[in-house]
Amino acid sequence: MRRPGVTALAALAASSNAASISDVCTVSNVQAALPANGTLLGINLIPSTVTASIVYNATTGRGMGGGATTGGSTTTYTYCNVTVTYTHTGKGDKVVLKYAFPQPSDFKNRFYVGGGGGFSLSSDATGGLPYGAVGGATDAGYDAFSNSYDEVVLYGNGSINWDATYMFGYQALGEMTKVGKPLTQGFYGLSDDTKVYTYFEGCSDGGREGMSQVQRFGEEYDGAITGAPAFRFAHQQVLHVFSSAVEEIQGYYPPPCELAKIVNATIAACDPLDGRTDGVVSRTDLCMLSFNLSSIIGEPYYCAAKNSTSLGFGFNKRSMSRKTHKRQAPGSSTSYQPAQNGTVTAEGVAVAQATYNGPHNSAGQRAYLSWQIASELGDASPTYNTATGKWELSIPSTGGEYVTKFIQLLDLDNLSNLDNVTYDTLVEWMDIGLERYLDSLQTTLPDLTPFQSSGGKLLHYHGESDSSIPAASSVHYWQSVRSIMYGNLSDDAALDALQDWYQLYLIPGAGHCGTNSLQPGPFPQNNMAIMIDWVENGVKPSRLNATVSSGAHAGETQMLCRWPTRPLWRGNSSDFECVDDEASIDSWTYTFPAFKMPVY
Repeated sequence: MRRPGVTALAALAASSNAASISDVCTVSNVQAALPANGTLLGINLIPSTVTASIVYNATTGRGMGGGATTGGSTTTYTYCNVTVTYTHTGKGDKVVLKYAFPQPSDFKNRFYVGGGGGFSLSSDATGGLPYGAVGGATDAGYDAFSNSYDEVVLYGNGSINWDATYMFGYQALGEMTKVGKPLTQGFYGLSDDTKVYTYFEGCSDGGREGMSQVQRFGEEYDGAITGAPAFRFAHQQVLHVFSSAVEEIQGYYPPPCELAKIVNATIAACDPLDGRTDGVVSRTDLCMLSFNLSSIIGEPYYCAAKNSTSLGFGFNKRSMSRKTHKRQAPGSSTSYQPAQNGTVTAEGVAVAQATYNGPHNSAGQRAYLSWQIASELGDASPTYNTATGKWELSIPSTGGEYVTKFIQLLDLDNLSNLDNVTYDTLVEWMDIGLERYLDSLQTTLPDLTPFQSSGGKLLHYHGESDSSIPAASSVHYWQSVRSIMYGNLSDDAALDALQDWYQLYLIPGAGHCGTNSLQPGPFPQNNMAIMIDWVENGVKPSRLNATVSSGAHAGETQMLCRWPTRPLWRGNSSDFECVDDEASIDSWTYTFPAFKMPVY
């Protein structure tokens, strides 16, 4: 129900195609279109805060983790930029929302939410414009348009900002959507029962945000595209410290060139296992089952001297230009690397093997999964000390800051060292995070019944050689959903039931939310078009369209296999088959006995 007294304004906008942008982009129209207070439980909108202004011929953003569907477009759009503030009933806080309403002639009865990245929600509301959709963004009550969540997670040492944690975790985007949908209907003069198709698209933390919406606000969304979700937050973030801990415990810090040689030699050896030699390891499972990293020992490597800048894997802070007090992303630095000339050592291979094997406790019980073999070992890259001429420990701030701020509750940007840290220490950090943030950041609720029963569709993708968030993380969640929702069915019946609304695709050779410079493989380019066709026209995908953007096969279209089938080229075929391979599937299947609580 919208606010009283909207009759005249609704008549003005009765036909969205007939109205002009100047007719509807007014403060009075937006105020009249706001949901009446009392209709959205716990949310009190403040009509006096409404702003509305027309933006002409603007290009769009797409959040920070939307995947590769419309990037690089120079198309311009005219839209109405709207802001409004609300407060939570009885709380006295302020949350600022902003929306981008397409001009009426472009509107296609859609609402779009774009994901953010790192510790930042998206501050851009324009990502829906290419789809004729209203888009929204929220400051989450902690000025998320300027601050990243990790900057406000602590009030001070030992004191967690739980309001910001829950808002970042899932609440802010859900509330922005619950306000935005009826506001969209009122803005364009639609009836309350007119369908507004609602979509989410994001990758990395944007993928986690999408999963948070599917899990917590499933009935609000018709379709969600979630790439490489950074869910299972406690385990994922500590994993970023794991390879450094391996080096510290084993007492060897492989030069970056040695690590690169191990990875590139693995790619070369495992590339043909999928049936085609194209520079892409499309079957990391076959590589895991058949390739021995020790065979690389003794191979030569050489890298020229260079200066390099490291900014982490998508969890760095926003640009410093937003506020003068912004710190440089913790741990990011420009460093000198001397020329490196040597042969792969047994110690270097041991570090790589332990890293790919994943974290275990001292009793040998698995605590988490890890990156697929042939993935880049970026987290393991040490730093060069020009004074001593030695390679030394480098702790990725992606994980180090999580440990200091979220586990130790100290307002520090990174761990200073790993003194006395054992594998059991890493497991303890994961366990603390699992219990502390289970209902806020972990984002692994496996029962998606409200989303499924309301007709929602979920398109979940992950680069198989992602070196930030392991591809097996997505497989494990898919398996958890199938087990919880369809555990009483046969395997075939459960698969059929799940794939009717939830599909997972692993992208051969791809890295974190994009293509991989080490493997010239495919990447999906039109996920939103596929999702819209699925939701609005009932065209269910059976394979996912992807395009090769580099290498000898640049421009080639590949129709990716829907999990759990796996790609396999046979003979001289120009296309691969999607095959069932039980041994391969088993290699993607994990349990985590290091924890007493279930890890979904």
